[in-house]
Amino acid sequence: MKKLLLLFIGMLSMPTIYAQDITDAVRYSSDNVEGTARFKAMSGAFGALGGDISAMSINPAGSAIFNYSHTSLSISSYNSDNETNYFNGINTNSNSDFAFNQAGAAFVFNSRNNSPWRKFVLGFAYDQTQNFDDDFFASGTSTTSIDSYFLANAQGLRLDEIIALPGESIDDAYSDLGATFGYRNQQAFLGYEAYILEPDTDDDDNTLYFSNIAPGTFNQQYSYAATGYNGKFGINLAAQYEDNLYLGLNLNSHFINYDRSTFLFEENSNAGSLVTEVDFENNLSTIGNGFSFQLGGIAKLSNDVRVGLTYDSPTWYTITEETSQYVASVRDDGGPTTAIVDPQVINIYPDYKLQTPAKITGSIALVFNQQGLISFDYSRKDYGSTKFKPESDSYFASQNTDISNNLKVANTYRIGGELRQDNFSFRGGYRLEQSPYNDTSFYGDLKGYSLGIGYNFGGTRLDLAYENSKRDINYQLYNVGLTNAARISRENSNFTLSLSMNL
Repeated sequence: MKKLLLLFIGMLSMPTIYAQDITDAVRYSSDNVEGTARFKAMSGAFGALGGDISAMSINPAGSAIFNYSHTSLSISSYNSDNETNYFNGINTNSNSDFAFNQAGAAFVFNSRNNSPWRKFVLGFAYDQTQNFDDDFFASGTSTTSIDSYFLANAQGLRLDEIIALPGESIDDAYSDLGATFGYRNQQAFLGYEAYILEPDTDDDDNTLYFSNIAPGTFNQQYSYAATGYNGKFGINLAAQYEDNLYLGLNLNSHFINYDRSTFLFEENSNAGSLVTEVDFENNLSTIGNGFSFQLGGIAKLSNDVRVGLTYDSPTWYTITEETSQYVASVRDDGGPTTAIVDPQVINIYPDYKLQTPAKITGSIALVFNQQGLISFDYSRKDYGSTKFKPESDSYFASQNTDISNNLKVANTYRIGGELRQDNFSFRGGYRLEQSPYNDTSFYGDLKGYSLGIGYNFGGTRLDLAYENSKRDINYQLYNVGLTNAARISRENSNFTLSLSMNL
């Protein structure tokens, strides 16, 4: 059995590392409506309401609304349905998952004197802010081959910087090229060893390459599978001042766990093609941690009207990535011959930093005594301010320019309502999240609705919610060469069950 090599690719190869681009910036800067069933049933429109553990994630002053110490626990079932269109080839996929998505508690300490500070609250909350579990399958006939990916990486590189030394194994050559030159040279090496590309001249100084795959049409199948989540653990400090003002602070610890695997199969019968089939697999594993804080306030303008304001700081992430690859080809050179290039190597890259954009949320709510309520939240986030760091790195500088040129301010609108009848509560909500991209045809707006019901047993409440959202996106297969995009119509739905009780 082959040994598995761990390759640490150092700082000198930072300009050619894998996967750090605008799509990562958007993935880790986005958040979702996650929390208790009551919170989700009203589409997260809780910025001026409070009185729910998950409301703390929108406005940290929300915990000061509690009159008693409170705790809640939530479980959710997730379902994702993708319809993928790739050169008129249409495929559908579904993915289901189950998770404990929320847990928290708030402890209320009432003042024992005549201080204007009526109460203080210490809270703790865990929220799964994103679920990355997803998969899709794209198939169609393209006029662009995967050879363009390997050629784009190889052109301009010396031949002696993309080939194995005499007597050197595939594993060692792939590892040495990555450690010495970086990821781009590894891609050219894979293409060369799989006979997909050839040098113009068999000379170490050669920097030009041609393909063994002839132009024409290519039947392509592309599989994508991802798992993981983005979570947040927050410590909440809040207080009530006199009768109508509530103030709060959250200190948040964030963590990322994301794994992705993609596989491309391509075949052709073009006249003059030496290579007729290609398999190309890429695996990515990402872990990260970060910090953010939130400041918020809620004011009761009257018994019926409340307003809220929250500032969410940027999240400062430190992220580590690992990759592995595999390529195989079939040559029709007087008989089919298979070339398998399977480096048993895991590339480990140096940590990098990601700063997500800050967010401002304004809220207003109308509370109709004990009969019900309606609430509206508006949030503003400038995705163009997302930054990879260190900014002195030339690659990160170019990516940050790409981010500022292609991403924009995105507004989010959430509205939710609740109607109470005896011990029952009936809820509904709607949300619209604008695309973070300037080109909304590439990455569309998200629209969603939610419904829910709850029953209050006294000091204990049981709530159930259903949420549904839709968005259309273009998924680009590779960042260079084969940049074809699959059009994905994505529909996410989930059920959430929560148990909440006063302590």
